[in-house]
Amino acid sequence: MDQAVKVDVATGEDGRYRLLVDAITDYAIYMLDPSGIVTSWNAGAERFKGYLPDEIIGQHFSRFYTDEDQVAAIPAKALATATSEGRFEAEGWRVRKDGTRFWAHVLIDPIRTPAGEILGFAKVTRDLTERKFAQEALRRSEEQFRLLVQGVTDYAIYMLDREGHVSSWNAGARRIKGYEAAEIIGAHFSQFYTEADRATGEPDKALNAAATVGRFEKEGWRVRKSGERFFAHVVIDAIKNDMGDVIGFAKITRDITERRRAQQELDIARQALLQSQKLDAIGQLTGGVAHDFNNLLMAVMGSLELLKKRLPADDAKAAALYQNAMLGAQRGAALTQRMLAFARKQDLQLEGVDVCDLVSGMSGLLQRSAGPAVEVDNKLCEGLPPAYTDANQLETALLNLVVNARDAMPHGGTITLAASHETLPETSPTGLLAGDYIRICVSDQGHGMDEATLARATEPFYTTKGVGKGTGLGLSMVHGLAEQSGGRLVLKSKVGEGTIVEIWLPQADAPGADRSSPDALPPDTLMSRPLTILAVDDDGLVLTNTIAMLEDLGHRAISAESGAQALEILASETVDLVITDHVMPQMTGLQLAAEVRKAYPELPIILATGYAEAPAGAGEGVPRLAKPYTQVELARLLRRLFLDR
Repeated sequence: MDQAVKVDVATGEDGRYRLLVDAITDYAIYMLDPSGIVTSWNAGAERFKGYLPDEIIGQHFSRFYTDEDQVAAIPAKALATATSEGRFEAEGWRVRKDGTRFWAHVLIDPIRTPAGEILGFAKVTRDLTERKFAQEALRRSEEQFRLLVQGVTDYAIYMLDREGHVSSWNAGARRIKGYEAAEIIGAHFSQFYTEADRATGEPDKALNAAATVGRFEKEGWRVRKSGERFFAHVVIDAIKNDMGDVIGFAKITRDITERRRAQQELDIARQALLQSQKLDAIGQLTGGVAHDFNNLLMAVMGSLELLKKRLPADDAKAAALYQNAMLGAQRGAALTQRMLAFARKQDLQLEGVDVCDLVSGMSGLLQRSAGPAVEVDNKLCEGLPPAYTDANQLETALLNLVVNARDAMPHGGTITLAASHETLPETSPTGLLAGDYIRICVSDQGHGMDEATLARATEPFYTTKGVGKGTGLGLSMVHGLAEQSGGRLVLKSKVGEGTIVEIWLPQADAPGADRSSPDALPPDTLMSRPLTILAVDDDGLVLTNTIAMLEDLGHRAISAESGAQALEILASETVDLVITDHVMPQMTGLQLAAEVRKAYPELPIILATGYAEAPAGAGEGVPRLAKPYTQVELARLLRRLFLDR
C-alpha cells in the first residue's frame, strides 16, 4: 500500500475492494469517500468498532477518533496527508461504538482514477491494544527502576547478581532491613531469610524459580539486621539480556507485618461472627424446646403437688416415690433454665452489680465447691465500676466455671478469679460494641482444650467430662448470660496450658438496688376469701393443672384456651384475677393484658411464662410467674396481690 491505489473504472478491477467484501476479521478494512464518509464496511471493522454496516455507512469516519483528536482536527489532517503524500500511517487511541478505547495502527491510502482524480480512501485499521499494554508494562518497569534510584522508602528495592549477591540498595531496603548500603552490598541475600528457610534452601529455590519462569512471588518471615522477624511480601524478577540469558534479578520486598496482623484479627472476628450465628441458630431451637419442656414440667410438678395431698400420711413408700418424682421434675426444671440461659431467653433482672462484693460474698461457697485439693485465689480488686447483669445468674455462672475448672484439675491446683475495667475501641476482636466493660476472668491450671473442643465448648449438651458426668450446659448458660447482658463469653485454652474463661459485661451507670431478700410472707398462704380466677393457656395440660391448683387452694377457676375466649368470658363473668400464658397463637398474653386493662383497669393480671420472649420493657407493671411454678409460689403471689385489697 505504498503507492496510491489506481482504479480501472471500466473494468472495475479493484483488489482492495475484493479483500473488503471477503470479510477479513483481523483488520478493519473499509472505504471512505473524498470527504471522509464511510462507504463500505467489512467484518473486521464490525468486530473492532462494534458498528453494523447499516449503522455506520454514510457516517463520517471522525467518530472513531477521541474527542481530543476531533478538536485538534486530526481526521481532516490524516486525509490531507494521505492526499498530499500518497499515504498516511499512525498509531493512536480510537473509540468503539460502546465508548471504550483501543490502541490502533492506521493506514490510509488515497484511491485515484487513472487520471489522478481522488475517488476516496482505503482505510485499514489494526487493534494493537495488547501490544500497547505490553509497552505500558515495560514503561512501568522502567518507572520502578526510576523510583529505585530516587529512594523509595515504603519498599525495599534492590538488585542481585546472578548468584544472589546484593548489587544495589535503596532507602526503603535500609529502613525495612536495617542495613546501610556499605554493610550489605556484596553480601548474599540469603542472610535476610530465617535459619529454618536457609536450611531448606529457600533462597536458592526463589532464584531458580525466578530464572525459570521469569518471576517469583511469595510471602514469609524475613529477618532484620537486629534479628527481629517481620512478615514480608517478596517479588523477584529475572533480568535478561538481548540473548535471553539471565544476568541478575530485581528484588522488591514489602513489610506487611501489620497487614497480616490486621488480617488475622479480621479472620478472628469473622470466625467469631460465624460462631455467634451458629449459636444463635442453636439457641432458637433450644429455647423453643425448653419452652415446651417447661409446660410439660408445669403439668408434672403441679400434679405431683396435688397428688401428695391425697397420699396417706403413713404411707412411707408412696411418700418416697413422690419425693423421687418431684426431685426428677425439679432437676428437669433446672435443666430447662440452663437451656433458656444459653438461648438468652431466661428472664433476667439486669442491674448494676458490684462484682467484687458478689465474689467476696460467695467465696466460701466457691472454695467448698472446688474441694480441698484446689485453691480458689480471689484477685478481684476493689473499686471496679458496677457490671450490668443479673446478680443471681452471675453467681450461678461463676459457680459453674469454678466447678468446670476443678474438674479440669483432677490432681489439684489453683483457680484464679480476677476482674478488670476495659474500654474497647470501635473495632475489637471480641466483636463487642465500643464502650466500657467489666472483664471477669476465671483461669485454671488444668489439661486445657484443643482447637476442635474449644470451638464447640459453648454448644449446649457438648461436654468433655464423659457420659453421665455433665449436662454440657454449664458454659452454654454462661454464654447466654453474657450475651443477654450485652456482653460476650471468650474462651482461651491450649492443651496442657489450662483454660481462661472471660466474661465481658457492660459497665453499669450505677449500682443496683439492695439485693437483700424481701421479708418472707407468712407461712399461711391461704387467702381470707375465695377468688374467682380466669386461667388462660393454649396448652391443655398446663391449663388443667392450673385449674386444679387454684381449686385446691379454694378458689373458683374458669378456663380459657385463647385470648379471644378470655375476653368473651370477661364480658359475661365477674372475676377477681386473670392469670395468662404469654406465648399463644393470634393473641399473646401481653396483648390480652393490654386489652383487659383497657376494659377493666382495676382487674389484676398475672403473666405466667417460662420464656423471656416478651419484648424488653413490654408489660410493665404486670406481675410474672416463672414456669414451672409450684402451688406454693402461686398462692404466695395471689396473697401478695390481694394483701391490701
